[in-house]
Amino acid sequence: MTTRTNTVAFSGIDCLDIDVQVQVAAGLPAFTLVGLPDKAVGESRERVRAAFNAIGLALPPKRITVNLAPADLLKEGSHFDLPIALGLLGAMGVLPADELMGYVALGELGLDGSIAPVAGVLPAAIAANASDRGLICPQSQGSEAAWAGEVEVLAAPSLLGLINHFKGSQILARPAPRRMEDEGKLLDLMDIKGQESAKRALEVAAAGAHNLLMMGPPGSGKSMLAARLPGLLPPLEPAEALEVSMIHSVAGQLAEGRLLTRRPFRDPHHSASVPSLVGGGLRARPGEVSLAHNGVLFLDELPEFQRGALEALRQPLESGRAVVARANAHVTYPARIQLVAAMNPCRCGHLGDPALACNKAPKCGQDYQSKISGPLFDRIDLHVEVPAVSPADLSLPPPAEGSAEVAARVAAARALQLDRYRDTNIRTNAEADGELLMQVASPDEAGRRLLTEAAERMRLSARGWHRVLRVARTLADLQGVETIGRLQVAEALSYRRLMPGRPG
Repeated sequence: MTTRTNTVAFSGIDCLDIDVQVQVAAGLPAFTLVGLPDKAVGESRERVRAAFNAIGLALPPKRITVNLAPADLLKEGSHFDLPIALGLLGAMGVLPADELMGYVALGELGLDGSIAPVAGVLPAAIAANASDRGLICPQSQGSEAAWAGEVEVLAAPSLLGLINHFKGSQILARPAPRRMEDEGKLLDLMDIKGQESAKRALEVAAAGAHNLLMMGPPGSGKSMLAARLPGLLPPLEPAEALEVSMIHSVAGQLAEGRLLTRRPFRDPHHSASVPSLVGGGLRARPGEVSLAHNGVLFLDELPEFQRGALEALRQPLESGRAVVARANAHVTYPARIQLVAAMNPCRCGHLGDPALACNKAPKCGQDYQSKISGPLFDRIDLHVEVPAVSPADLSLPPPAEGSAEVAARVAAARALQLDRYRDTNIRTNAEADGELLMQVASPDEAGRRLLTEAAERMRLSARGWHRVLRVARTLADLQGVETIGRLQVAEALSYRRLMPGRPG
């Protein structure tokens, strides 16, 4: 007898249908798994056998063959345990086999018959809803699956509870969707004294989702400024929250099945490898650049990162997606991020201070800054100097304006952008490009002359030209004006620096 159940395999955040075929036939007792399973899937035989024993069932003394079709697609992960067990229960006549075909199942079995959480429940629920099927998943992730719409969700605590539901003796209630609760109060800009130009650049970056680089000596407040950026950003839109939560679900980082509402803020250590930043590894998992999708990726001590890791960021910054190419897999993850980076001007950090700088200045500064390649440097919209804070600034009372006031201006500017790009898949000025950018960000005659003259003197690339226009568009949005003039272009140009290692 052959029964079938449904599950999924993951390619990025996309789900591929897997047909789990279970055959119980006469022959010597055996339990064979075919269909290109990895080690975790191959070990499911022992977990399924132990789970059956825990609930008082024994596998039939026959030849059991489980085929995971299509057979040429690598099957990875422990979430195949539950569909294999359900297929066996259908083949043994414990559960109605025809009814099981109406569900997509995923979950890891414990030796006591419990169903443990697995990665990817949210995208699996969305795929099940699209194919007009229900979803069977672990109880702790039922609220995650409930966000997929009207899909029928059976969130079972154990294999026995699932059997009792189908028998009608214990009905599983539909789980309710839950949001991630705010994890403490966000840091406030009011804590930072001085650094008005850096605060202004931070506001512009938040308003247009622009990439930002802060350079200054140690202790000048670069990390403090970056840590307060989440308090200036608007909450995730519903569509954005679903995108971000799907990535975190595939990565197994969606705590308690709660949908994310706050924009991600990821700050990996500078020892991070290329796979940890852009994705990859044995199972092509999402990296930090994808986990920060629709949020902020903060790289502190930028030149200390591996050169290869920094260069791998160039493509995601330009295209908004991270492509992981392997011999046996080609996986794409969304990666529309706002890059915020901080660095010292040189290794000792006191390049501009004659009293503290080392005897290798200024060459040490040129060598240190040249660790960042010109193409990566050119992809950063705003470059701002963060000087050392003077004792006079530290003795001042707290500033009158905090994150709440700045966040209100940022929200107003973001609202203008949402309205401007409502007929496109673009949400912020930082994403505008090509003909659309020229339509929305063309300056007036005075602004155009200034931009042309400055581009010749500063040797701006075509990418640099366009990024100046994007920043100028954001500056105009912050001021509530439609036309980009000379003032907006001048301020946008002030945030562009010469390439590292270039004199002047």
